[in-house]
Amino acid sequence: MKHSAAFEALCEEVRSRIREIGIEAVRQKLAVGESFHLLDVREDHEWAKGRIPGSAHLGRGIIERDIENLIPDRDAEIVLYCGGGYRSALAADNLQKMGYRQVLSMAGGIRAWRELGYDLDADQG
Repeated sequence: MKHSAAFEALCEEVRSRIREIGIEAVRQKLAVGESFHLLDVREDHEWAKGRIPGSAHLGRGIIERDIENLIPDRDAEIVLYCGGGYRSALAADNLQKMGYRQVLSMAGGIRAWRELGYDLDADQG
């Protein structure tokens, strides 16, 4: 998807304030059973089509409203992902503003995960 110049500029500005994590680092965390929260911030219909195994879902539109119920510990490590790494960067910035101290955005998003041929879970039906 081609994004507008203004949207891309906003995301680049946000990236200066957040930390990103690569796909291989996320896979390694999953492989060794490291304790962290993996959150998909895409829309419901995107989540239903496929997601990273072990991830939970809080869409970009509600994450700020619902994050404290799902993850009350502001020191918990949270890795966010979306389609391409833009929405997760925006969400990471907001979670940091809410006091979450260990928030990471997965660079490349699920699109890059798919391109590398890694496993996905999907709804049946």
